[in-house]
Amino acid sequence: MTTEHSADTEHTAAGEGLTRLVRSLDLLWGRAGQDRPARGPKPGLTLAQIVATAVELADREGLTALSMRRVAGELGVGTMSLYRYVPGKDELVALMCDHVLGSPGELEQSRGKDWRTTLELIAESSWELYTTHTWLIQVNQARPVLGPNSMADLDFALTALDGLPLSGQEKMNILVAVDNLVMGAARSHVLYQQAAQQSGVSDEEFWHTQEPYIVRGMEEGGFTRLAALPDDAFATDLADSTRFAVRALLDGFQLLLDQRRSAPPRQ
Repeated sequence: MTTEHSADTEHTAAGEGLTRLVRSLDLLWGRAGQDRPARGPKPGLTLAQIVATAVELADREGLTALSMRRVAGELGVGTMSLYRYVPGKDELVALMCDHVLGSPGELEQSRGKDWRTTLELIAESSWELYTTHTWLIQVNQARPVLGPNSMADLDFALTALDGLPLSGQEKMNILVAVDNLVMGAARSHVLYQQAAQQSGVSDEEFWHTQEPYIVRGMEEGGFTRLAALPDDAFATDLADSTRFAVRALLDGFQLLLDQRRSAPPRQ
């Protein structure tokens, strides 16, 4: 392949990516006729119905099972009918991500509370989101397509940090750190649940089979620190472990805030 051909291919791919991005943003922000296709007879569907059905399918069978054909089948319509509302799967997934975020209304009870309480509630809400809609963990959101719900959630989260001696960048770093922690823990939780199903080996069978090897290792390998752990050391629920980690993370940010508040004013 020539350098010129390679550059043309990359340019084409970039152009297609930008086209999908613009289409997604138009749909998210209501600039593409959400309840009626651009042409054809009066529709029997709405974009909201399509997105909700796609979410139900992904919740039930995972993101790999999601396709325009499957969603159309769930709705009892022809696949081409969906393309009059949504150009493709990428745009549909962007709509689904914003849809499951909902609005931050359920967190409104935390408004006016201290910043730690609000962020802990946000972390709880994020855990529920990732473990309920497990397909979200499969979506590459390193560069999220921001829709109305995601913007509202972010704006609400920032209210928790109002008035704190933090720069805008530091506020965003705190929110990203909390979300990364919760998402990573939720990913471990989902993988743990999938392990038994994919391997056909139950948790009880898995650990029972390993037990004699572990005991022998303790006896012969000198793993003194492991041997000294109490029996319940590995029995912590992952949700509880995540709460512990979030609190410890916020302790660190609390220390930063305390140091800044006690520091003498700059001359």
